[in-house]
Amino acid sequence: MNKIYNPERSEWEGILKRPTQTVDDIEATVNNIFKEVKSNGDVAVAKYTAIFDKVTLDAIAVSDREIQEAENSLPIELKEAIQLAKGNIEGFHKAQKTSRVAVTTAEGVDCWQEKRPIQKVGLYIPGGTAPLFSTILMLATPANIAGCKEIVLCTPPDKNGHVNPAILYTAKLSGVTKIFKVGGIQAIAAMTFGTETVPQVYKIFGPGNQFVTVAKQIATKHGVAIDMPAGPSELLVVADDSADASFVASDLLSQAEHGIDSQVILVATSRKLIDEVEKEVEMQMSTLSRKHIAEKAIENSKLIYVENDETALALIDEYGPEHFIVCTSNDDFYVDNIMNAGSVFIGNYTPESAGDYASGTNHTLPTNGYAKQYSGVNLDSFMKSMTFQKISPKGIQNIGPAIELMAAAEGLDAHKNAVTLRLKKLQ
Repeated sequence: MNKIYNPERSEWEGILKRPTQTVDDIEATVNNIFKEVKSNGDVAVAKYTAIFDKVTLDAIAVSDREIQEAENSLPIELKEAIQLAKGNIEGFHKAQKTSRVAVTTAEGVDCWQEKRPIQKVGLYIPGGTAPLFSTILMLATPANIAGCKEIVLCTPPDKNGHVNPAILYTAKLSGVTKIFKVGGIQAIAAMTFGTETVPQVYKIFGPGNQFVTVAKQIATKHGVAIDMPAGPSELLVVADDSADASFVASDLLSQAEHGIDSQVILVATSRKLIDEVEKEVEMQMSTLSRKHIAEKAIENSKLIYVENDETALALIDEYGPEHFIVCTSNDDFYVDNIMNAGSVFIGNYTPESAGDYASGTNHTLPTNGYAKQYSGVNLDSFMKSMTFQKISPKGIQNIGPAIELMAAAEGLDAHKNAVTLRLKKLQ
């Protein structure tokens, strides 16, 4: 593991660099696939499924029979765990509902704001090295609470043309309306343009590898919104001598096992803790089923020592972590002052895994430093705010003269005339 002691501020940018390719490296590939899917629809989707997923499918739509077989095959304990998590996620996201905001800005001028659901949303669920059925709970649950009418899910098939049973069970439980065996760039392209089989959607959600991340960004050039540029997972832990080194190591490894391009960082005000965590990581990693993945990710990890909490916080805000764990004797300092983080986990007994699965918060979060300007997925992600206004004759008399003056000053005569005609009518 890379240990760094008291880095100068001028070194922070280099130290905190993510192990990811730039958009330019893969944008050409994405654009070519988008062009083919737009022109050739299902034929192009099938072509790239054969290339990337090594399988040729008779049909990409998941059947009711497949969903029922998946439900029957899952252990009841797992189904109960999924149901528990869904209940907590529902509770947290239902609490985010807001009522209509109404204001009389002037006598006779009533303005209000209401929220409406996005009618058609697309969910991308990775299914390669890890079938992320938990992400379905995080996306489909608030989509249903928001009232989205069409919830389309795309996930890559395995080499036998199947989808993990837990993905299918969770999708049905969460109210997904259509499921397709399509992964990667071609899935994002299919939901962007629509094909003979896959519906076009208005907004795409979900994490993925760097190709999926770039594909989502390209989708925005074709009139489709996205949740955020959510790429490879990342975690930053800040800790001191009050932290349990074994807990810290387990949290670092929980993100490292996501993928070889994941990044984990420990920022500590204790040299002793850094050494203890390093030993714990090596010991715990040897027992992991995904050791080969975690080892690659750990190569990109950093153990950074700084002398005080103030320096640590400044460095963390510069990084803007997706997941931020605070395990210090001064937790309140970090919790009260952190500005850039996707989701914050506080104390020795709050593992990042809790947010990934069952505490109730959403785990679809901004990566790559986008926590500086993006929120994680929440109920409002699936809704639009619409404003309304109604003006009475008295109201137009109250604000009309101001509108006339402002429109005239901007040289917009028709704008001015639309008010002038009404005011004359009332004389």
